[in-house]
Amino acid sequence: MSTPIFKNFIGGEFVASRSGNTYERRNPADQREIVGIFQDSNADDVNDAVAAAKAAYPVWRRVPAPRRGEILLKAAELLQARKERYSRDLTREMGKPLFEAGGDIVEAIGMAQYAGGEGRRMHGVTTPSELPNKFQMSIRQPIGIVGMITPWNFPMAIASWKMLPALVCGNTVVIKPGEDASVSTYNLVECLVEAGLPPGVVNIVTGFGPSAGQPLVEHPDVPVISFTGSTEVGRLVYELGARQLKRVSLEMGGKNPLIVMDDADLDLVLQGVIWGAFGTTGQRCTATSRLIVHRSIAATLVERIVDRATRLRIGNGLDPSTEMGPLVNEDQLRRVLEYIELGRREGATLRCGGAHLNEGVYAHGFFVQPTVFTDVRPQMRIAREEIFGPVLSVIEVAGLDEALAVANDVSYGLSASIYTRDINAAYRAMHELEAGIVYINAPTIGAEIHLPFGGVKATGNGHREAGPTMLDVFSEWKSVYVDYSGTLQRAQIDNVE
Repeated sequence: MSTPIFKNFIGGEFVASRSGNTYERRNPADQREIVGIFQDSNADDVNDAVAAAKAAYPVWRRVPAPRRGEILLKAAELLQARKERYSRDLTREMGKPLFEAGGDIVEAIGMAQYAGGEGRRMHGVTTPSELPNKFQMSIRQPIGIVGMITPWNFPMAIASWKMLPALVCGNTVVIKPGEDASVSTYNLVECLVEAGLPPGVVNIVTGFGPSAGQPLVEHPDVPVISFTGSTEVGRLVYELGARQLKRVSLEMGGKNPLIVMDDADLDLVLQGVIWGAFGTTGQRCTATSRLIVHRSIAATLVERIVDRATRLRIGNGLDPSTEMGPLVNEDQLRRVLEYIELGRREGATLRCGGAHLNEGVYAHGFFVQPTVFTDVRPQMRIAREEIFGPVLSVIEVAGLDEALAVANDVSYGLSASIYTRDINAAYRAMHELEAGIVYINAPTIGAEIHLPFGGVKATGNGHREAGPTMLDVFSEWKSVYVDYSGTLQRAQIDNVE
């Protein structure tokens, strides 16, 4: 079978990079398999994509919003019909097990349905005027070209969270997907084009951050940037965008706590911790990376977690029996192993895992064992820094007050969770946890697209993806006043006679 070559998608055409440079992407579970060859794009390619988006914008913005929504709804049907094939593509490029890859596609389907419905809603506000014979309302309008930089861990879901709301608002798009997982973006756009999206409305430029991402952020014709990735890179994106007063939406890292109180259902906790800490091999911004547990039940719970973690089936995500796949690439493997060694040096106790699996069926992939540390102090780096791998740090506390203080004492604030049967404790946590998302008796992962997604502190800059707030990044409010009095009426003037 020949290796597929993915060219940039610009103005409705597939074109090679201007430099002619390309790069390979290999299956992280088996490096002998080439997933595809992609364009190593630079500023010239970004300029071409932006020019195509700019040319398409005047026509697309005038397409009635309900019609734009209908295209998204048709794309949802195509995604559903191709879910199995797209799931396999996603597993081969990113590594997550098939059942998780299917969930990635399901999120995109849900977002296409949700955003498509906004084509017939897209509410504004009407209010009574302070003057007689005057009507006033607000409407949403598109902004222009939206530059999108998406990560590799949810390559279709996150692309859909950004792209589909932007499109239904009437914007055009240039997207640079994560270089480790770009096929899924092509699959999403394939469905949009077949559903009737005009040429140039969405453009794909593949490549790396410095050579393709930065020119997109800095391009003067791109007024909106939507970025998901590390906090370090997000800060740079924010700085570059601010120089041109761009609207920049950031969704960045997390160090998410799962609190377990002494009255919790430990059977339920066990399931939640395993899924939250080791789902997607811990490569989620919402992954459960800190287990903050009441001291009286810590030993019992940890024993159960260690027993279950050591029995997780690790392997190629295309194997239906696999529960945890590989890390995405060699750099990520090295990073996780360095943090595991750091945990040992800091004095934490390695209760299970910690090893690089590199023999037999694991010889050609980036596999690491699920890892659990105990005797972790809140000041340790493994308890404060985002690892983005299957590493769980267990911190013991004496009660709810200490648990909430430890949970909040990090620079991130994306997702947090508490397991308790005490409704008072649950409501205290709901209000006091410094996080954009809070779960009660559920792990820190599993956001749904019809509620806002995002965090506080170093996790984001105030914008929210998904849910009823998703249009705010991609549209401008316009206030409209209609005076039908036939006379000059002056607002904000003392009109009382």
